[in-house]
Amino acid sequence: MSNQEKLEKVAEIMDLEVSDIKEDALLKDYDEWDSVAVLSLIALLDEEFHKSIGGAETKKLVTVQDVMNLME
Repeated sequence: MSNQEKLEKVAEIMDLEVSDIKEDALLKDYDEWDSVAVLSLIALLDEEFHKSIGGAETKKLVTVQDVMNLME
């Protein structure tokens, strides 16, 4: 999966346009990075990447790139 495709998935999770997010941006700077987005990320990782992460791991995510790195 390309970085662009990963960025599109992150944008979808946060209900944003791809042009509104950057890889090096801090997640805390997005109002859309909330509990619903975290749950969406957990579901996406489980369904599409067969990965399971918990709350403790999601709290360690700082940047958009951190989220993208999970999609490998």
